[in-house]
Amino acid sequence: MKFERASGILLHPTSLPGPFGIGDLGPQAYRFVDFLAEAGCKLWQVLPLGPTGFGDSPYQCFSAFAGNPYLISPELLLRDGLLTSKDLSDNPGFPVGRVDFGTLIPWKLSLLERAFARFSLDPVPALQKSFAGFCSRQAAWLDDYALFMAIKESHGGGSWDGWPAQLRKRQPNALAKVRKSFKKFISSFTFYQFLFFHQWQALKTYANQRGIQVIGDIPIFVAFDSADVWSHPGLFFLGADDKPTVVAGVPPDYFSPTGQLWGNPLYRWDVHKVAGYSWWLERFRATLEMVDIVRLDHFRGFAAYWEVPAGNPTAEIGRWVPGPGAHFFEAVRSALQENPAGVGHHSSDLPIIAEDLGLITPDVIALRDGFNLPGMKIAQFAFSGPENPFLPHHYPQNCVAYTGTHDNNTARGWYESAPQAESNFALRYLGQTPDISNTLKTPAQGFAEKLIRLVWASVAVFALAPMQDLLNLGGEARMNYPSRLGGNWDWRMEEGAMSEEIKESLKGLNLLYSR
Repeated sequence: MKFERASGILLHPTSLPGPFGIGDLGPQAYRFVDFLAEAGCKLWQVLPLGPTGFGDSPYQCFSAFAGNPYLISPELLLRDGLLTSKDLSDNPGFPVGRVDFGTLIPWKLSLLERAFARFSLDPVPALQKSFAGFCSRQAAWLDDYALFMAIKESHGGGSWDGWPAQLRKRQPNALAKVRKSFKKFISSFTFYQFLFFHQWQALKTYANQRGIQVIGDIPIFVAFDSADVWSHPGLFFLGADDKPTVVAGVPPDYFSPTGQLWGNPLYRWDVHKVAGYSWWLERFRATLEMVDIVRLDHFRGFAAYWEVPAGNPTAEIGRWVPGPGAHFFEAVRSALQENPAGVGHHSSDLPIIAEDLGLITPDVIALRDGFNLPGMKIAQFAFSGPENPFLPHHYPQNCVAYTGTHDNNTARGWYESAPQAESNFALRYLGQTPDISNTLKTPAQGFAEKLIRLVWASVAVFALAPMQDLLNLGGEARMNYPSRLGGNWDWRMEEGAMSEEIKESLKGLNLLYSR
């Protein structure tokens, strides 16, 4: 596909407002699409949409193919006759402005269980037919996922490496026994996936009809405790005990003296290559049925990745290992040309944004540019001095510019906490006069708006800002602290935040800068 000059907003569906404890795929999502379209935006960027596990992170999902059941809209289930108003009357009273996952998850699952029970007792023929078709089309991943989740729940939610050996090793007799004894339980997990995809595809279709393309996200690595690793252990470096022998991370740098130990299992790229990268190609096809463009997370890992021996307490000790490189992306390009999914994937250009942040070496740049992939520019990173490559006067046209991402502070939060030399440089770059005494920081009023304007005015083909920046929110609205355990991913937009004033301001920028 050919990227054309456009703008949009980064907002994960969990952050949408609404009365049911978490943003979902119901009426508020459609209102958000209308807000974008009426403001002249053409892009909506989301985080990974998979079922979240420990830490509630969309980057640690139980499946690279499944959808997050917590995003299913109760209001749409009510409309479809799968819930009654009485089912929604026991709302425990959720906080405003954040997701309380501990309260939300059991309540939402109880709603889904009721919807499944109602469907099982009295299935609407049209819905039953649609469900059967979904199960047939998605069988390649859905059967293993539902089986994995059923076994997992029957073992108290514990990681699969703690299951009995016959289930860990997927012995056919043991799995056949589970399929028989847990038949209804397994069906419930397939049904929740049907509901998610039914609602998501309707929302995406609506967005496309309103001229909005959805940017999704493919994390390079998958969670160890996932249906993917359990059902395809030969694709990963696992030992005889089914635990990873080496894990993912990044080496020490200026910001992190011990590096970052992510702990995900690493791919046996030699095995993937022999198989024609079939698992990865299916992953791309499945994701591109859900979204129009993908942000490929940790792109540098496809050139070379940091391998850490399992059991190490930090990522300090490790080694660089070559990734699959150009051969992999040639396979992806060929597969998408032969059997394009979604909309507009017929040209030679891949519908991929390369997340090329971090330690970027010449081989990473060569891989990115060899496939004409736009990289990412983050305005918050720009203000150390005039030669900083994240300043807009250094941008190439073929890049995607952001005020910040889900991993950064908000624009206002960044300004309020940045070293004074950087915040002063930022003000000068934005045409403001900082406090020349260098003792008091000029108030942050309007900084986020000016940073959005800077990014929108740049030559970057896409310009994006998190919704928090459009709302001029401080650090309290940050989505994720990469080094912090817990307390992430829970920010929500408050009811009424999408005001006419904000919409008209955004519309003005889109008109002014040909977005």
